[in-house]
Amino acid sequence: MKLKTLPIFMAFVVMGVADAMGPLSDAVKTQYELSNVMATMLSFFVFIAFAAFSVPGGLLASRIGMKKLLLLGLGLNAVAMLVPSLMVPGFGLLLTCIFVLGIGTTFLQVAGNPIMRDVSAEGAFSRNLSFAQGFKGLGSTLATYLVTAISAIALFNKMGWRGTFPVFFVLMAVAFIFVSLIKVEESKPEVPPSVASSLRLLKEPVFAMAVLGIFLYVGAEVCMARFLFPSLKEMGMDEATAGKFGPALFFLLLTIGRIGGGVALAKVKPRPAFRVSALMGVVGVGLLMTGNTSLAIGGVILGGLGFANIWPLLFSITVEEKPERAGELSGLMCMAISGGALVPLVMGGLVDAGMNAISFVVPLVCFIYLFVLSLKGGKVTV
Repeated sequence: MKLKTLPIFMAFVVMGVADAMGPLSDAVKTQYELSNVMATMLSFFVFIAFAAFSVPGGLLASRIGMKKLLLLGLGLNAVAMLVPSLMVPGFGLLLTCIFVLGIGTTFLQVAGNPIMRDVSAEGAFSRNLSFAQGFKGLGSTLATYLVTAISAIALFNKMGWRGTFPVFFVLMAVAFIFVSLIKVEESKPEVPPSVASSLRLLKEPVFAMAVLGIFLYVGAEVCMARFLFPSLKEMGMDEATAGKFGPALFFLLLTIGRIGGGVALAKVKPRPAFRVSALMGVVGVGLLMTGNTSLAIGGVILGGLGFANIWPLLFSITVEEKPERAGELSGLMCMAISGGALVPLVMGGLVDAGMNAISFVVPLVCFIYLFVLSLKGGKVTV
């Protein structure tokens, strides 16, 4: 593994901070006296930024370079974390900060995935991208843990739910410094792309299906992050147990699965790996729908491992289809991360209607599509 990949891995770690907005929603819901749907606005404003800024981010990367886009994303994220660190924001200002975090994280995703190809040894892109997603999962796990554990740290105790933001700010600043120090020889398109040329890629079914797959996958993952904790409590678990077997366990298993996937992909072909991952996700979410606490824990375990490698498999396989258009494809697939804004709203509506366990039908449908996609043939081996 090249040393220059390490700062990129660190950038993936801080990408996971955005995932903490799901678990943080419960504390914000109490603070501002919100409904489940309104509390989900934290995740909504993070992920809707992907819809608005992913394609422009891909175009910007082709002009200023992936490294500069990474630094811009880290800078925006640092600012977004600094404001709640210094003051108690109104709900509107908080959503503005979360939206800026979404823009910054969009730029990190758009630049981070293809730049990994530029810093990786030949033939190591898919493997390193799986490891990178593992580091992102580690960041998600740490961020989620901090959301629930920060109140026990005396230094941040008085800040309440805001106590995580100073920690997140420091992480962004350190990552900015490390990324700024590396030198990257980037592959750039001969002709600068446009919005129209990027969107034309969607006319090819294989890319359109992959983008929809990313949309549904991210939506399903955010549903798990947002609703596992309250749903497990509704099933009869106490708060401590629900915290232990909820989002923290889910993101820990994502991390383990992605690191394990990085090792396994040296020998396992993408198509069967994608198929098995999607099937595990279907079974895991199905177990959560039973409302039985023992089966639900098994569902979290299967779901976490099944969800783990969907993104790196689908992303790397699709980009390798047309590597010369990596920036545009990255922009399109990162735009699909907006599924994390829209899909959880559907599940939030079901939860508000009292359909707690049954509401997991939303991520179940998402993973049924992914499993069907995994059975498809075609030039891109998914």
